[in-house]
Amino acid sequence: MGRCHMTNRGRMHAIIAGQHPDRVPWVPRLEIWYEAHRRLGTLPDEYKGWSLREIEQDLGVGTPARAGKVFRTELHGVETRVRERGDEIITEYITPVGVVSTSYRCSEDLARVGIRGQEVEHIIKGPEDYAPVEYLIQDTDVIPTYDEYLAYEEEIGDNGVPLVCIGQDPMNRILQKLIGYNQAYFHLHDYPRRVYHLFEVLKEHAAKIQRIVLDSPAKLILHGEHFDSMMTPPPIFQEYMVPYFQSFAERLHERDKTLACHADADTSLLLELIKKAGFGMVECFVTAPMVPVTLEQARAVFGKDVIIWGGIPSVMLCDPVSDDEFEEYVLNLFRVIAPGDAFILGVADNVMPEAKLERIRWVSEMVEECGEYPIRRFTTSP
Repeated sequence: MGRCHMTNRGRMHAIIAGQHPDRVPWVPRLEIWYEAHRRLGTLPDEYKGWSLREIEQDLGVGTPARAGKVFRTELHGVETRVRERGDEIITEYITPVGVVSTSYRCSEDLARVGIRGQEVEHIIKGPEDYAPVEYLIQDTDVIPTYDEYLAYEEEIGDNGVPLVCIGQDPMNRILQKLIGYNQAYFHLHDYPRRVYHLFEVLKEHAAKIQRIVLDSPAKLILHGEHFDSMMTPPPIFQEYMVPYFQSFAERLHERDKTLACHADADTSLLLELIKKAGFGMVECFVTAPMVPVTLEQARAVFGKDVIIWGGIPSVMLCDPVSDDEFEEYVLNLFRVIAPGDAFILGVADNVMPEAKLERIRWVSEMVEECGEYPIRRFTTSP
C-alpha cells in the first residue's frame, strides 16, 4: 500500500494492519453535534441543508462508519406491549413463562436534540424475572445480513472503515443492561446460580452471533462496551470477560479481523486486562480530564498491540476550556503519540452540541501540518 495521497479508509486500514499511513487518521464522531443542530435549526449558515457526510468532508475528517450490520434478530412467540406513564415509556414482554418489562424516562430537552432517555427500570428486578428473560434470549433468532453490510461499505467508500457493533459481552450485559449496576452485585450474592445460568444462556446466544460475524465480510468488530474500573472491576473482568473475549479474539484474528471495545469509561484499572483479553483496538477511548487514565499511561501499557482510537476528550472542545488550553492539549497529544503507530485520532465519546466547531477545523489543520508519519517529537509549538 503506497503512502502518497492515502484516503481515510487507506489510513485506517494501514493502522489496523500495523503499517504506516501517510499521516495520522483523524476520525471524530460528529453525529450528536450534527443531529442536535439539525433538529434545532442551528447548523452554521455555511452548512444549512448539508448532510453529515458533506460536513465531515468539508472539515477534513473521516467518517466513523459505526452503522455496519452483518446480522439482524427476530423475536418469536412473545407479545410486546408499549405504554406511557407520565414521562416514562414502558415496554412489556409477555412470554409463556412470565411477564417482564423495562421503563425509559424521557426528557423534552434530550428528545429535541435526538438523545434517547435513561433506562430507569431494568428487565430483571427479582428472581422471578430470570426465566422470562432467558426465554426471550433463547427465542431470538440471529439472521445474517451480509448484503446489507456490503452495501453500507460501498456507501462509506474511501471516507472510513465500517465498524460492526455486536453489543455487550454476556456478563456486562447482565450487570449493566439486564439487572443494572445498582442491583447486579446484590443479585450475584443473593442469586448466584440464577446469574450464572443466565450467563451460560447468553454465551450460547453469543456463539450464534459469533459464527455469523466470523463468516461475514466485516473486518472491524466492536464487541464490549462501557467497561469501568469501579462497575466492572478487575476481579469481575478477569473471571468473566477475559476468557470470553480471548477465545473470540483468537478466532477473529485467524480470519484477519480486529476486535475492538467501546472504551468511553474509566479504564484506569483495566488497561492490562483489556490487552490480555485480546482486544486489538479501544474505540472512543476517553482520557483525563474526564477519567483518571491518561493517554501516556494507556500508550505505555498498550504499546503497538492495542490501537487507540480517541485522544481528545469531548470536554476539551467546549467552554470553559480556553483556546490556549485546547491547543496546548493537542500539541502535547502529538508529542505522546509520536511517531504515530497504533493510533487513530478521534473525540471521546462524541463531539457534543455545545462544542466549538472551529476547534475541529484547527485539529484538521494540525493533522495536515504535523500529522505526517513519522510524527516528529517537537517540544514547542510547530
